[in-house]
Amino acid sequence: MMLRRGFILFLPRLVGLLVVACCSMSIIYMLACTPKGDNQQPALPRVHSPTVKEGYEAILQEREEQHRDYIISLKKQIAQLKAELQDRTEQLKNMQNQYSESLDIQLDHSKPEKAQASLLAFLRSQVDKAEVHSGVKLSTEYAAVPFESFTLQKVYQLETGLTRHPEEKPVRKDKRDELIEVIELAVGSLNKPNGVSKAKPRVYTASDFIEGIYRTEKNKGTLYELTFKGDTKHQFKKIVLFRPFGPVMKVKNENVNMADTLINVIVPLAKRASKFQQFMQNFREMGIQQDGRVHLTVVYFGKEQMNEVKSILENTSKSANFKNFTFIQLNEEFSRGKGLDVGARFWKGNNVVLFFCDVDIYFTAEFLNSCRLNTQPGKKVFYPVLFSQYNPSIIYGHRDSIPSLEQQLIIKKETGFWRDFGFGMTCQYRSDFINIGGFDLDIKGWGGEDVHLYRKYLHSNLMVIRTPVRGLFHLWHEKQCLDELTPEQYKMCMQSKAMNEASHGQLGMLVFKQEIETHLHKQKLSSKKT
Repeated sequence: MMLRRGFILFLPRLVGLLVVACCSMSIIYMLACTPKGDNQQPALPRVHSPTVKEGYEAILQEREEQHRDYIISLKKQIAQLKAELQDRTEQLKNMQNQYSESLDIQLDHSKPEKAQASLLAFLRSQVDKAEVHSGVKLSTEYAAVPFESFTLQKVYQLETGLTRHPEEKPVRKDKRDELIEVIELAVGSLNKPNGVSKAKPRVYTASDFIEGIYRTEKNKGTLYELTFKGDTKHQFKKIVLFRPFGPVMKVKNENVNMADTLINVIVPLAKRASKFQQFMQNFREMGIQQDGRVHLTVVYFGKEQMNEVKSILENTSKSANFKNFTFIQLNEEFSRGKGLDVGARFWKGNNVVLFFCDVDIYFTAEFLNSCRLNTQPGKKVFYPVLFSQYNPSIIYGHRDSIPSLEQQLIIKKETGFWRDFGFGMTCQYRSDFINIGGFDLDIKGWGGEDVHLYRKYLHSNLMVIRTPVRGLFHLWHEKQCLDELTPEQYKMCMQSKAMNEASHGQLGMLVFKQEIETHLHKQKLSSKKT
């Protein structure tokens, strides 16, 4: 009875506690699930509020308004982002249109009038960009593009190219045709009726042309200014013409896989075992270790030092585990052309890239890839312009010791020059070499055979790639011009010998060495007196 009475008395309290717990849980749930305002929270319904229900409805209404405001704010932000995106899209579209106008005009052949107008607009823009009507601010004196001058007979040029002549007749067909066309256009313009004067117009001819100047800005075009005789001694006619460059056009986009392209390096040799030792060090590092897709063919003339050369070759083969080499011995007088020709024809495998090389050449693995990329059977042969090293004894004569070979191979005007008169180092596929007829085997000794082969390629339908390369060096060595050479060969040999020693400035320092030392001595005595 006591327990039952106690339970009855405790029951109302328990119910009250449960009600309070449920209310607390409801309030906590509302606080957790209701979105929060930006700065302040709404007050919970107090004890003095009309009813708990009305308090909750007020809170819900306030929350709804806050959500509505938040949605409106989001919509505004989305609208702003859309507007910005549209502006950016328009800007990008305009940039693309400008880029296509300057680089890749898409001519609509279905509407030839529109295509012609687009092209004409582009060409006119090229005139506006170039220094035709007004000058352009330049940063330094080296930024100015110089003019070259010409007459009916000669061109006076700063960039002398292969000829090395400051003035010459325009022997290159493209240059000759270009200047003839310009003069003819200028004469035609002078003779065109202007429709103003009723007097009988003077007829101009090419003989009235006095001189002209022209220059080419690589990304704009070529500007010509031509001067003709006027009606009196002190009157002249001046015609300004501009040949605008057209837009850049994509011609080809291809993947080139050279993983299986083998290069057969062919070296003709007689004696010079010490130089061959140096060459094999370079061949082992660049050809065997770094590239790994090479074959070496050595064509040796005579028997003197032959065993030394063979020993160097065999030692490299063993130490580098290199078996891709061929040694050919000829019992006859040395002929570079004959050695290269024999080496090329001796190959019996698949079509291969031939690199005609000399023992005093240093090449990099990068050059070997250039050799592959610039040759194509039946289409392209590669004639790189190598960098020829000056005499290290002259260049580094003021130092205690001459730097290592790798440190000497720097492309600077003080260390060497582009050997643009040499055509001996070349890459071509064997099939092209055989089809062109190979070397002229009647040429003996030094020089001439390379130029003869070069001219054969020029006279063919093959494209000749001629460019300076930074990974091919001619190492300096003392040159001997033998008495047995023909007068033409001897002259070529002596010219090559003179250019190999040092730069113009360095040779001048040697010539005036006595004067320089005398001056320094006087300066030293003068400083002591003071």
